Amino acid sequence: MAWFVYLLECRNGSVYTGITTDVQRRFAQHAAGKGARYTRSNPPLRLLGHFACPDRSSASRTECAIKRLPPAAKRALCKTWPSGCSAVHLHRTSASVALVSGAAVSAMTVGSPESLDDEETNQ
Repeated sequence: MAWFVYLLECRNGSVYTGITTDVQRRFAQHAAGKGARYTRSNPPLRLLGHFACPDRSSASRTECAIKRLPPAAKRALCKTWPSGCSAVHLHRTSASVALVSGAAVSAMTVGSPESLDDEETNQ
């Protein structure tokens, strides 16, 4: 079963990042106020992008790396890789994260890691 990392633009201008097995179902849950606590108080405007991962573990690692990026870098990532791209791989170095899809590579500096309370926290 494929897992997806998805990014939503919220009404307050923030970018919410989460994981799911069904992006459209999860977006509908967020829009209906039945998604994560963050999107209940900051409803989503639109889906910015989603990336397929082979399993939940890699989706969670990718989600964690993306959450460390500033909002502008998250938006740029969605423009770099079109929604639904089939392969996103995570490569970590001490100060940056590189997300690799085919021949395209984007390396972005990240801040210090923060703990995740559940699979769909916002940063």
